[in-house]
Amino acid sequence: MTAEPMQIERALAHGTHHVVGRYRYEIATQRWWWSDETFHIHGFEPGEVVPTTALVLAHKHPQDRERASRALDEAAATGDPFSSVHRIMDAHGRERTLAVVGQGRRDVATREVQELVGYFIDVTSSVKARASEAASASIRAAAATRAPIEQAKGIIAISLRIDPEEAFERLRSASNDTNVAVRDVARHIVEMATNQHGTMTDVVAALAPPARRSDHRSPATREPGDGDRAPRGRSADG
Repeated sequence: MTAEPMQIERALAHGTHHVVGRYRYEIATQRWWWSDETFHIHGFEPGEVVPTTALVLAHKHPQDRERASRALDEAAATGDPFSSVHRIMDAHGRERTLAVVGQGRRDVATREVQELVGYFIDVTSSVKARASEAASASIRAAAATRAPIEQAKGIIAISLRIDPEEAFERLRSASNDTNVAVRDVARHIVEMATNQHGTMTDVVAALAPPARRSDHRSPATREPGDGDRAPRGRSADG
């Protein structure tokens, strides 16, 4: 299935009522016939204007006009069934998204394509609904990421007795030092702080640079002589 039919299928499957208008386009004369619904889709009262190819293309969204024009030319040349999803600006300046489908009718004798017939389907409401759902999903995802970062900032601020801005800088520095995403470092700190075995010392250690973090052991836990061995050739007493 090509991209255009898939777009139409997704829009129509959304369950929203769509306005559907019919059209007929005579290729030789470039004259159009519109049903009442097609006039309404374009922001006109039935019979208010005479639909022409120039009028049809003039109402296409500037960013979609060339693509819609190519689809029309190709359909007129081949007569093959076609579909297109593009935006228009109606007579009131409102942006609408249309799914256009159709096919050619050929002359019985010459087999030349004489006209195109099909439907304009206003899928604006479906497109807006899908965009709203996508935006909501993005907001939820951002909130899910942001929550542990805010929690970690609070934990760091309390542990180190610093303000939240500096706490975030410490968090970001730890992320850079470990090459781990900020959100993952934040989750690790939150887990340590909420774990019954975790301590504030563990939180501070997690924020230390790698060199210091690797040797974050108290003197009591070091092996005998670690860091205390006298230089070779000299006694401990000097």
